[in-house]
Amino acid sequence: MKILLLEDDPILSDILLCHLNRHLHQTTHFSDGQSASDALSIQKFDLLILDINVPKLSGIDLIKEIRTYKDTTPAIIITAFQDTAHLKKGFENGCDDYIKKPFDLEELDLRIKNIQKRFNLINEQAIIIDSHLSLMASKNRLYVNEVPYTLTRKECKILLYLSPQK
Repeated sequence: MKILLLEDDPILSDILLCHLNRHLHQTTHFSDGQSASDALSIQKFDLLILDINVPKLSGIDLIKEIRTYKDTTPAIIITAFQDTAHLKKGFENGCDDYIKKPFDLEELDLRIKNIQKRFNLINEQAIIIDSHLSLMASKNRLYVNEVPYTLTRKECKILLYLSPQK
C-alpha cells in the first residue's frame, strides 16, 4: 500500500517509517504540511497518516484542502492533542480515523487494516520471480529491473503459474 506520512518529529517518523516499510508499505515521509500538499497534487496515495501540529500546513488543514478537491483518500490523524475539540475538528474536516499519541504500533496496524477493509484497499505483495523480475498479478504488471510492463491477463496467468512463489 502506498502511504503518505506527515510527521515532524524525527524520532517518531523514523520509527513509523521503519515499521511501515517492514510491513511492506511503500511510505513517503514529509515533515511539513506544504510539502505533503505539493506531493498530493502530483501523486496518488492509498492512505494518509497525518500529524496535526506540523509546520506550514497542519494535518487537519491538509485534509480540509484535499477534500475540497473531492480527494477521498483515507486519512488517519495522529496527534499529541488529548482534547475532543481537535478530534471533532479532524472528523468534521474529513479524517477517517484518529489516534492519540503515544500509541502502540500494533494499534496503528489494526487501524490500517480497518481502513483497508472499509475502503477495499488491497495490500498485494509483488511476486519475486528472480532478482530482476517481479509480478503484480492484480495489476497485470511485470517489473523488469523496476521498469513496469503491462501484460495481458493470459500472459500474467502464465507467469503466475510458472513463478517459483505462488
